[in-house]
Amino acid sequence: MSAEFGLKGLKAKAQSLPKKPGIYFFKDKKNTIIYIGKARSLRDRVKSYFLPTSDPKVEHIMSETTDFDFILTDSEREAVFLENNFIRQSQPKFNINLKDDKSFPFLKLTVQLKYPGIELTRRVQKDNAKYVGPFSPAHQARKTIHLLAKYFGIRTCREAIPGKRKRPCLEFDIGLCSAPCVGFISENEYKENVNNALLFLEGGVEKLSNILKNKMKFAAEKQEFEQAAHWRDFLFALDQLKEKPKLISLQEKNEDIFGYAKENAHVSLYVFMMRKGKVIESDNLLESAEQNTPDEKLLADLVLKFYKIRLDFPEIILLPLSPQGQKRLLDKLMRLKQGNLTIHLPQRGKKKRLIELANKNAASLLRKKTTDLSSLIELQNQLKLDTLPSRIEGYDISNTGGEESVGSLVVFENGKPLKNDYRKFKIKTVQGSDDVSSLREVLYRRYIKIRTVKAPLPDLILVDGGKGQLGAAAQVLKELDFEDIPIISLAKKEEIIFSLLHNNGLKLAKTSPGLQLLQRIRDEAHRFAITYHRKRREKKSFS
Repeated sequence: MSAEFGLKGLKAKAQSLPKKPGIYFFKDKKNTIIYIGKARSLRDRVKSYFLPTSDPKVEHIMSETTDFDFILTDSEREAVFLENNFIRQSQPKFNINLKDDKSFPFLKLTVQLKYPGIELTRRVQKDNAKYVGPFSPAHQARKTIHLLAKYFGIRTCREAIPGKRKRPCLEFDIGLCSAPCVGFISENEYKENVNNALLFLEGGVEKLSNILKNKMKFAAEKQEFEQAAHWRDFLFALDQLKEKPKLISLQEKNEDIFGYAKENAHVSLYVFMMRKGKVIESDNLLESAEQNTPDEKLLADLVLKFYKIRLDFPEIILLPLSPQGQKRLLDKLMRLKQGNLTIHLPQRGKKKRLIELANKNAASLLRKKTTDLSSLIELQNQLKLDTLPSRIEGYDISNTGGEESVGSLVVFENGKPLKNDYRKFKIKTVQGSDDVSSLREVLYRRYIKIRTVKAPLPDLILVDGGKGQLGAAAQVLKELDFEDIPIISLAKKEEIIFSLLHNNGLKLAKTSPGLQLLQRIRDEAHRFAITYHRKRREKKSFS
């Protein structure tokens, strides 16, 4: 099960999500994606997972979730397509649907024929036909075919023209075909209908939309509600066609779409990887940057750094602005790829909208980073630290009546737990319930070992307790020549921070991000210590 601390931290993170459409990823302790979902509002949808529920699937997902991430989209419909692409690529264990190779439906208009027809297909082929889509849900594609047959007389059969048929079929009798197979419409008239249908399918529908709205309003005023509903459905189909999905391309190209954002001393890249016409993966890069460095140079440096650690190269790179030394950058990238590569700077159309979506996600990544650092910045200012406390070590002691005493070390980096660096200690030299002496032993063993293994030093040490624990810890660090590492203690109940500079204690507001981070670290160290203590106690009881 997820620890109580973990759920608290995830709840707080969910509260900070944007109320915008997108897809979200739940991840386990190995950072593996275990579930992908879509949302009209990311914040509301993800928060709903933390409400009481009797749904066993949700309970299982949350029992394994240790973190989550998200991608912004421009609409919920766009999120549907992206969710489908990512589920097929990642195959998360809790996503039962959409794992197969069944794709979204497209409409196929056989314009290469003398009398084109319209049909539904799930495969886009190079056969000179006109494809439109994809559609979601699938019944919208079928409804659109019905509308094209009804209002433009486009046939939905594969009848040979000319053929052996002498009279039209039932489709003509019910008003769903103009019967070109028996010559009830001339070739020129039928071609005109096909051209109007193409105009409809390709989004040139503003004029048509206004006409239909007037017809719907007129029918409603005459209380012909069935006819009004008919025009309403046609209008809805028009709206579906106007919103063309950006994240799926009919041309089956391999492209990387870059978004870029910069704020103060940080810059971010966000990349959509489109393979065979579908965005199936995303990645990002976040770096510190000199404020006076031109965006063109930062972009060139980051793109090169991004591809130095990747093996999968596209054929085309879409960038939001011209990188400094574009030709030189392209030469370096082609050497890395060992093949041809093209850089495009889209100025309009679908590719430009893709860039804008990537820019939006890059900016979101930057805001998230700034939010994550706010607690560290506050701690640096309040505790008068020389550097940002990016790496914090938290210590706690646990025992029952002085028996089976253990110690714990947890590590947080940039405000997040770094579980691979957690350590547990069995107290060896202290008898009875003496938390101060036990803490002294744990710190002594930890920093004696650091001298030999050269582990990274923390920017701040947090111990659970008051002045006694603080004094003992400071003495150990001084003896081992680590007295330059800042150390604080956090007393329970009143939540007062003690340090060598705040001997009388420092009390931060309950809503302070810095205090909340210290509480999370303290509670996580306590949880980790208790878990180890219980295991030792159970082992002793069993033996």
